[in-house]
Amino acid sequence: MREWVLELMPEDRTTVTEFGNINYTARILARLTPSTFIVTDEPNAKQTISREEAAKYAQLQDAHIADKDMVLIEGYIGPDPKFQTASRLYMEKAHSNIPAMQQQLFFDKDEAWAPNFTVIYTPTLRIPEHHEECLILVDYDTWTTRVFGSDYFGESKMGGLRMWNKLVYQHDGLAMHCGAKTFPGEETTDGQERLALIIGLSGTGKTTTTFRNVKGSLPVQDDFIALMPGGEVFTTENGCFAKSYGLDPDDEPTIYGGATRPDAWLESVAVDEDGKVDFFDDSYTKNGRVTFGLENIRHRDPKDLPKAHYLFILNRNENIIPAVAKLKPEQAAYYFMLGETQGTAAGGAHEAGKSLRVPGTNPFWFEEESSMGNRFLELLETCDLEVYLLNTGRVGGPEGDERSRKVKIPHSAAVQQGILDGTIEWEEDPDFGYFVATNLPGFDDPDLLQPRKLYERQDRLGEYEEIVQRLKEDRAAYLANFTTLDAVVGESAGV
Repeated sequence: MREWVLELMPEDRTTVTEFGNINYTARILARLTPSTFIVTDEPNAKQTISREEAAKYAQLQDAHIADKDMVLIEGYIGPDPKFQTASRLYMEKAHSNIPAMQQQLFFDKDEAWAPNFTVIYTPTLRIPEHHEECLILVDYDTWTTRVFGSDYFGESKMGGLRMWNKLVYQHDGLAMHCGAKTFPGEETTDGQERLALIIGLSGTGKTTTTFRNVKGSLPVQDDFIALMPGGEVFTTENGCFAKSYGLDPDDEPTIYGGATRPDAWLESVAVDEDGKVDFFDDSYTKNGRVTFGLENIRHRDPKDLPKAHYLFILNRNENIIPAVAKLKPEQAAYYFMLGETQGTAAGGAHEAGKSLRVPGTNPFWFEEESSMGNRFLELLETCDLEVYLLNTGRVGGPEGDERSRKVKIPHSAAVQQGILDGTIEWEEDPDFGYFVATNLPGFDDPDLLQPRKLYERQDRLGEYEEIVQRLKEDRAAYLANFTTLDAVVGESAGV
């Protein structure tokens, strides 16, 4: 496929980099929620399109494909025979970078392979009447996703995983927008290998947290897993789809190593005419991406995992969320359902810089999200999970405010080590009822651990209390929108 990319794709958008891999500068820079529709004639809280209208677009796409050279990629979502989903992608040969990237994420098919999911993808067929001239049709009855107009690889990847969300739910589990990593038994207090799940919206540091080596930890997955009754976990992908902006060999050596291999694929990364890559240049987008196979980095086999033991809920906040808070068991579903963060370019320009709430930090759910929260609540009763809230942003104000403090990657690593070693000393926060750290070994900025004390020391206690009150009111109003959500969730704020 590399030869097809160099032969058929636009020269002004396709560059061989200094690392020998290929970067394609895409027209579309993020997933397109406004262009995504569920095919159904039944009511749904998500955007829908009638079956009659969807059929017209399907006919249009089929006619477009009839005289085009196409590439077919087949494989599995998931490596475990107990729960793997046979999937296939049809893509125009003129955009062969996308099937090349998808092939790095699929697990190899075997003799038993028979298609469950189908994604049909035509970047050159634009739909002028829709947002960005793009259209994504998701048909859960036929397990088929059709993509029109977009040349962003994420629509291929999510074409399968979005459908997988519903399939997992039908099997009594919960698909989670989630990284996963293991801590080896020789580094845990009881000698048992421990599995941590890391949930967060795109751009919150989910992949960075997953791949950061803490006491020999090994990445397992960077984007989607299935949590099943009893804490059993199934994985999805044989590779990584990572944000490239700010990629640094010192802070993120594993991802950097994967991204700079000749067989990695880059998308919308800043590359000059000589092939020089600049991961810190955001003049075109901050949502540059890279795919690479797990086999090319240190990782833990994604099969036969221990049961989930930790859940880290990431929130890229900028005011009063501490670098780490330990949640009481009854608070876990509450913060899971809130799914709070500061939006980034990864979610599209319409999300960047805005305060967001996305239940479970999963924007790919197939219906109104009450069912997600209720399923998580059910699964919690069958699991032994320690749940923590981690701020990957700032405390005390936005970037540019000299009074604020940044939560850096080494801070988050120290938090993980303290959790694993059991060396963090905690006290209950008077405003939110969760536990905040009073002492954390190896953590060099205590202002990040107890935001109230930072604001108080800066004579900003009134500002802090106003934020607390507003946040509590906003959260209550937000959760009230989910009319079929178990009342226990909204009643479990902890204060």
